[in-house]
Amino acid sequence: MSSASTSARTGQYDLVVVSNRLPVDKVIADDGTETWRGSPGGLVTALEPIMRASEGAWVGWAGVADDASEPFEHDGISIVPVTLSADEVEFYYEGFSNDTLWPLYHDVIAPPTYHRDWWESYLEVNQRFADAAAATAADGATVWVQDYQLQLVPKMLREIRPDLVIGFFNHIPFPAYGIFSQLPWRTQIIEGLLGADVIGFQRVADAGNFSRAVRRLLGFSTKGTTIEVPIEDAAEVEGRPNRTRVSRRGQHVRTVTARAFPISIDTESFVELAHRPDVQARAKEIRQELGNPDVVLLGVDRLDYTKGIGHRLKAYGELLEDGKIDVAHASLIQVASPSRERVKTYMQLRDEIELTVGRINGDFSTISHSAISYLHQGRPREEMAALYLAADIMLVTALRDGMNLVAKEYVASRFDNGGVLVLSEFAGAADELKQALLVNPHDIQGLKEAIMKAIAMPQSERARRMRALRRRVIEFDVARWSKSFLDELADLTHAPSASEASDAADALSDAADDEAKANASSSVRTARTAQPDARANRTGTEHPSGTEHPTGTEHPTGTEAGGSQK
Repeated sequence: MSSASTSARTGQYDLVVVSNRLPVDKVIADDGTETWRGSPGGLVTALEPIMRASEGAWVGWAGVADDASEPFEHDGISIVPVTLSADEVEFYYEGFSNDTLWPLYHDVIAPPTYHRDWWESYLEVNQRFADAAAATAADGATVWVQDYQLQLVPKMLREIRPDLVIGFFNHIPFPAYGIFSQLPWRTQIIEGLLGADVIGFQRVADAGNFSRAVRRLLGFSTKGTTIEVPIEDAAEVEGRPNRTRVSRRGQHVRTVTARAFPISIDTESFVELAHRPDVQARAKEIRQELGNPDVVLLGVDRLDYTKGIGHRLKAYGELLEDGKIDVAHASLIQVASPSRERVKTYMQLRDEIELTVGRINGDFSTISHSAISYLHQGRPREEMAALYLAADIMLVTALRDGMNLVAKEYVASRFDNGGVLVLSEFAGAADELKQALLVNPHDIQGLKEAIMKAIAMPQSERARRMRALRRRVIEFDVARWSKSFLDELADLTHAPSASEASDAADALSDAADDEAKANASSSVRTARTAQPDARANRTGTEHPSGTEHPTGTEHPTGTEAGGSQK
């Protein structure tokens, strides 16, 4: 047992969740007093009962720079804050996470920026999160790391605490290798993720993209959802030798599972909200405020360039211009909640969207009817449920989206089996919600036709489609998602029998003896046996062309995409 491993074993929690943000927000009153308020969200809802039952802890950042709060209890969950400086918020969070990884992982819809000082901050912050998790987790605990901001944590955590069971879930897409290879630190990211025992993705295609990146960059063997990661000694799987096996190449490997675990919502809570009389009354009031149009269309998004808001507005504006719809009979509500407002790309996007909304309203609104009701503000859950009930058509036109939970929230709220969901095929939800009207948002004409089809759809067809959608969302809710992931971790790392543990440990010891004997053999024999390993090692640390960094620093269209490092 390493000294680092021994010294780190000070925690007491059997389940530790690690995410960039904590499930609570710090609230500072006018008089300066500080309190903590729970953050509503599907992930928190799904994990709260599990964490309480297993005496769990949540490690994350409080969302405020230089906040040095000590660990505390909140609603039965132990909260372990991680401090970030103002520079780290700028470099690690706003920079590398949201101006490098986010656009890259969303198919370079906007150009990523590569700064080496951002990467250095990402390294430092990920190590701080790993250290905090290691100090919090009990011996043999399960640690579940969340999302793209913390992709290095699994490997760092395994190096400190090899006794832990480690899971990682990627909430956003994982790009194809041709895009991912642009990242100068691509190998480090892949190695970081492979520190986990189970790596979850939203879509089957995302898991496939990851496995291909593993083969291209590291040369590791992959089969189906299993990746074989070579190990050098038993310390890497300390206390759990059942994680190892001998590969077809004769190597001792640790098996990693990488597959799709599509996330969902707290369906029951939205069903309950939609049934509340006050929410139903608010839905009727919303339609009245709009002038009781025949058709209410709704878009609900963070103000983000991946959401396809501009494409949606273009299609809607052209329908008004073509005379297919008019503001006396149709109205669009667009909720665009503020997001990353200090990032330049998002500032520009807001200007573009609000300019488009103003132009459409100026061209087509009347004194009594607005073409678009635009809300650049977050809305409480009760108001969202009322909007879902008020809307005849839900427009989800994401250009690339890991899942898009708004689509599922709309479906969950429609207990009346009314409404039509128009859903981008580039959202992860399209893999599950097949009774929606699936569209390619880049095809403006096709999007317009889908909107008109939704408007004209008979009630019987609407009800048939919505019943099928609701069955899916009700059966596969967020609680089932979290259970399936944690069950996968438990199945993969089941405790071996004494004989299995002994056999596995002996096998690793024998492998080490064989290696020592091989090193003492003749130089010719050594050279012959070493060449394949040398080739494998090269693929694990270098670009296939023989250089560490990729040459692909341009957008796929040939224009600069943030370009080379700075």
